[in-house]
Amino acid sequence: MDDNVLLRDVTEADLEVLLEHEQDQEAARRSRFRPREREAFMHHWKTRVLGDPTVFVQAVMVEDELAGNVVAWWEGDRRFIGYWFGRAFWGRGIGTRALGLFLGQERNRPLYADPFHGNLASVRLLEKHGFERSGTVTHGEDEHILLVLRQAVGARL
Repeated sequence: MDDNVLLRDVTEADLEVLLEHEQDQEAARRSRFRPREREAFMHHWKTRVLGDPTVFVQAVMVEDELAGNVVAWWEGDRRFIGYWFGRAFWGRGIGTRALGLFLGQERNRPLYADPFHGNLASVRLLEKHGFERSGTVTHGEDEHILLVLRQAVGARL
């Protein structure tokens, strides 16, 4: 766990790597998120993420490698966060450090997340940073855990 984790702005040049991360079948299975075709992915990222000034997105860098991203966006009156990491970066504490850095910059509270209920690593990661379970939501046929972070707290590592 001696990886140097830094955040920086996502650029269009990062999108090919982020697309590769999303296409990983094990990541899709764990998150219950269906990977998008390249054109749909690029359109979404260029218009709804990078093109929306209310979205805050950061690239997660480990040394000089793009490990993933963390993003916050509005759904109605709720601010949500999500993240996606390349499989090579799982299980190394990178998500913990990246999310801690991100939460230090994203000041909106309350902040919501809704990982798939079977994605225990993601649920644990959020709870480690002070998110608390507040119910469940359904996306398609899948149950997701709704978690909320009500105030800024440090990671419980």
